[in-house]
Amino acid sequence: MKQQLTVFFLFISIFTIAQTNSDWQKSAFTFTPEVLFGKTMESNDGFPDTELQKQIILNFGRQHTNNLQQWAQRLKGPNTGFSIGVTEFGNLDSLGFAITAMPFLEFKAFGSDRWKVLTGMGASYFTKKYDPLTNPQNQAVTTDITWAFRMYLYYQIYTTKNIDWRTGLGYSHHSNGHTRLLNQGYNSFLVSISAAIKNPLKHPEVVPSEKTSTYKESINDYFALRAGLGQNVFALAFNDRKNVYTIAGEYGRVYNNTFKVGLGFYYRFYQHYYDYIQDNESLVQAGREFDNFTDNPWYNATNLGISLHGEVLLNHIGIDLQLGYNLYKPAYKLEWRINEGWDNTPREIPEGWVLGELDGSYKKKQRISSRLGLKYYLIGMEKSPKNNIYIGANLNANLGQADFTELSIGYVHSFNFRER
Repeated sequence: MKQQLTVFFLFISIFTIAQTNSDWQKSAFTFTPEVLFGKTMESNDGFPDTELQKQIILNFGRQHTNNLQQWAQRLKGPNTGFSIGVTEFGNLDSLGFAITAMPFLEFKAFGSDRWKVLTGMGASYFTKKYDPLTNPQNQAVTTDITWAFRMYLYYQIYTTKNIDWRTGLGYSHHSNGHTRLLNQGYNSFLVSISAAIKNPLKHPEVVPSEKTSTYKESINDYFALRAGLGQNVFALAFNDRKNVYTIAGEYGRVYNNTFKVGLGFYYRFYQHYYDYIQDNESLVQAGREFDNFTDNPWYNATNLGISLHGEVLLNHIGIDLQLGYNLYKPAYKLEWRINEGWDNTPREIPEGWVLGELDGSYKKKQRISSRLGLKYYLIGMEKSPKNNIYIGANLNANLGQADFTELSIGYVHSFNFRER
């Protein structure tokens, strides 16, 4: 699954930079080297001491000011592209380096050319990871490859003929998407200094009236169905990856072929939950707290919920965000009990073992789900297709805590097109 996601992100990145040949002619190439300094937050008790975190990132992209596609004009000429970066977390012996590949979207903020927001999501390779013998204090990652995410706010402090000098502040995150424990992840806050080098060969500006005159306010309805295959682990004593199966649907509206908002539902089946119940493991044995789960293992291994979905459409590319409310997820109690009590809970749990309390934190994470990822649509939104198919890669979470990593395929039917 990790290798598939890495290939998918590289695939998405290529199409983000170059969806059509004509786009290259209308857009200016951008190159922005960036140096960052900041703090690696502690991931666990006894986390290794760290000095200043240091990053070097090279951002390659294109400026869409001259791109005539509607999404580019609606977003006021954003910058899209692909970045390669190296991170030194402040402790080479225990934390090592991370090499990151990430597609990004950068757009104007506060209605000003000086302020920019950049967001990106991709994958990272780590040279150091958790090992119970040689690196026991670093519980941040236990896999070679992880998800990577960054969100930054930039301010243009000085401009010359060839370079825009910028400073920025933001947040970076690395996590393996709950595909192996331990998985505390890296969270970092950093300050950035960057130089946006202007392209001397950029295409001349298109006259503003030519860019916007053909676009009227538009709206259409849609419904969508998707099927997903995810993977996660259950606990340290059950640290093999098993599948999470998803079926979901939604109804909503698309505004100006660029912004999508919808309401939906999802059904998920967790293989780990089912196997734990079906195999009559400790907490579901007769006389234990969850022995009633064995009456219907399939039913208790499912998850039903409703969702609010938002998406930014960049022609073929979709930046996907979903917030959900779990109506039913009973077996999450098992996961919480095992993982939030004493460390290293064994497979056969003694009666006196201290388990996680079903407290307020549990109640929030048991109810609130989130989903973040990227999609690639077979037909670009510029053609206003009535029927479309996409593939997607997403990280699903319980109120910010990774739940499972997922690949999905979906179908979208659009109808009732109208102008306003």
